[in-house]
Amino acid sequence: MSAAKQQLHPRLPALERLRRRWAQGRPLGSLRSQLLRWLLIPLVMLVLLDAVFVYRNALDAADMAYDRSLLASTRALAERVSIVGGKVVAEVPYVALDSFETDTLGRIYYKVTGINGELVSGYGDLPPVPKNVPRSQNYPALVRFYHADYHGKPIRIAALLQPVYDDSMRGIALIQVAETLDARRGLSNQILFDTLSWQAAMILVMGALVWFAVRLVLRPLMRLKTEVETRTLSDLSDVDPKLVHKEMRPLVSAMNGAMSRLQQLIASQRRFIADASHQLRTPLTVLKTQAELAMRECDRQAGTPSDMAALRDIVRSIAATTDSTVLLANRLLTLARIEHGGDSLTMDTVPLRDVAQQVGLEMAMAAVGKNIDLSLEAPDDAPVHGQALLLHELLANLVDNALRYTPQGGSVILRVRAAQSGQGGVLEVEDSGAGIPPAERERVLTPFYRVGAALESNPGGAGLGLAIVRDIAALHGARLELATAANGHGLKVGVYFAARPVDAKIAP
Repeated sequence: MSAAKQQLHPRLPALERLRRRWAQGRPLGSLRSQLLRWLLIPLVMLVLLDAVFVYRNALDAADMAYDRSLLASTRALAERVSIVGGKVVAEVPYVALDSFETDTLGRIYYKVTGINGELVSGYGDLPPVPKNVPRSQNYPALVRFYHADYHGKPIRIAALLQPVYDDSMRGIALIQVAETLDARRGLSNQILFDTLSWQAAMILVMGALVWFAVRLVLRPLMRLKTEVETRTLSDLSDVDPKLVHKEMRPLVSAMNGAMSRLQQLIASQRRFIADASHQLRTPLTVLKTQAELAMRECDRQAGTPSDMAALRDIVRSIAATTDSTVLLANRLLTLARIEHGGDSLTMDTVPLRDVAQQVGLEMAMAAVGKNIDLSLEAPDDAPVHGQALLLHELLANLVDNALRYTPQGGSVILRVRAAQSGQGGVLEVEDSGAGIPPAERERVLTPFYRVGAALESNPGGAGLGLAIVRDIAALHGARLELATAANGHGLKVGVYFAARPVDAKIAP
């Protein structure tokens, strides 16, 4: 037998198996079901044991009552036993005989034996008194009770020793009265049925009470579970220990301590992101400036040395790599800032037309450099509930992607309009580039994924622009949709804002 099977052997006590399972880190299942099992199973066993004792006590009481009745009949018969003419006689009236023959509670038999063992009256074949039957201590009379079989039926017999005497003789007569056990069995069956019915009803009532009590006791834990589940990502405040019972408060205190340490970790990550943002952007900007100065110097001194053209190509490659590195660093930092601090940003009413105008002005020089027609269509002022810096970043990434993947002489259209329902706003960026195949539109929203056409037309891209757009849209409760442009081959990206966005989580 393996060690695992030995540890959970069924012959081990239940508490020991539970302790070992807990020590091994195995799941313990539902607390409610365990409480119900540990309360109801012993309760049912105790009730059944109590039913056995109640049934036996009831049978003893019934036997005592029937034995008292049987003794009363025996005494009544003994009072009619006397000595007449030197013989023991029993004057049993016919009414008593009829009663013996037709008793509704069971058939009754009797036998009167004289001083010398002779049959005086009754049924001569009644079983004799066994030698080992002791005298009953419950009654002052010289009576013995015993069980026997008579004509194939079990009977209960009371044997009473009755002194008889007159002037000529004296002695002890034996009076036996027997009854069948039909009445006793009927009573015992009724007692058993009543006992089991009452105990079953009591088990049902007590089970319902235990279930209700367990549910009531566990209600604070359910409230704690609901409060923790409904918290937002940025809500790391302490949980009130008064929500749970005294025994659960150390666990709540430990949870509060863990959330406090998590707050410190998040704060340190935010500080790191802010510091990294400054530390990365500054040297990369300096490197880019130096590369541009080197290219200008190469152009100024062109033609003097023979290898100046090769040097100019190297410096141009350095500048292109620097541009890609700057783009990657900026977008990585933006993505990290959204993931780690997006929920803590303050939301306000932001007019989308103002954001679009600002982004359009910033991207105008890049559009002119590629001879791309960048236009803004904003017939409506569509205010939305959001964070201005993040919405600016969202639109800047969309326009930057459109300019990067649109060939020279193409067009990029930036649209802002109110929603058809009059609630919220719509932001669209449409280009005349190669577009994205429908099968790839879900995958391009994941970080660092780029389609083949994008790699060929712009190998220096970072593959993070649409991922950033997706996360910012999710933070604002907006719906992001990628579709084919009106020209049939370009890409149209639409961001549809609700009037008041619900709390949303960043997609993984």
